Amino acid sequence: MTTETKPSDQNPMVNAKVDGVGKRTKRKRRCRETNMTMVRSPQVMFPTLVRSPPVMFPLQRLYMACLEVFKGVGTVPSPSGDRMLRGILDDLMPEDIGLSRNLRFVGHDNTVFYTMICQCENFLLYALLLPENAVIPLHDHPEMTVFSKLLVGKVHIKSYDLVNPDVIDNPPPSSQLKLACLKEDGIFTAPCKTSVLYPTSGGNIHAFTAITPSAILDVVGPPFSKEDGRDCTYYKDVLQAISPNEKMLKKEEEEGKGYRWLEEIEIPLESLKMDRMEYLGPEIVEVSQ
Repeated sequence: MTTETKPSDQNPMVNAKVDGVGKRTKRKRRCRETNMTMVRSPQVMFPTLVRSPPVMFPLQRLYMACLEVFKGVGTVPSPSGDRMLRGILDDLMPEDIGLSRNLRFVGHDNTVFYTMICQCENFLLYALLLPENAVIPLHDHPEMTVFSKLLVGKVHIKSYDLVNPDVIDNPPPSSQLKLACLKEDGIFTAPCKTSVLYPTSGGNIHAFTAITPSAILDVVGPPFSKEDGRDCTYYKDVLQAISPNEKMLKKEEEEGKGYRWLEEIEIPLESLKMDRMEYLGPEIVEVSQ
């Protein structure tokens, strides 16, 4: 059975073809209800919009700055790079790496925990978490620059730099002893300014003792590498008299620091207990260097 379709039920454009209407007549479009003539809106020129770069979270900013500042083995940060990293680290908060300001350790047995945040060819970012009374003995950072930021807690820091033994008249009592100048021996409480040690200055040999539960963020460049001779050497203070000469006395007068003998020792397993823990803070988006 064939159903007859009325032209009015079809699409009007189809009707036009069916009816054989081939010509188009130009006429002004009118509003069906108001019968007003429609006119084209004038073209509006908008200013060119420039997309702003995404706002980086503090840890990402630190990472990007490290890519720029650390140039590899045998180099130290430039003065401008040094200032840039100090500025970023000075503003860093515990929350920026996913830490609470109220650190709690359960069943720690004075174990020091470290969490690796980022490991690159030219630098490392990691955090040290120290329970109350935990100790990291005297150790050095050969050929490395280290930026340290105390994020949480209260820590006693002692640091030394090795010096030329020509400032003393008597020879070292033992070949295992090295003469060092005391650079720091005090208590630091978070929040405080970033400290920096360099390959031969700034207290390259240092030790930490946590007075309260503490967290320290370290930026190290170039990274530790046993194969390349950048492994830690541990030391202990030797309480033995040093006979100063005029050169040493002048330095002590100028710098207000004392001198000590340091003895190289094996890793002090009885006092250094370390364990690695998973990093659970904000993730860094790594880029190629």
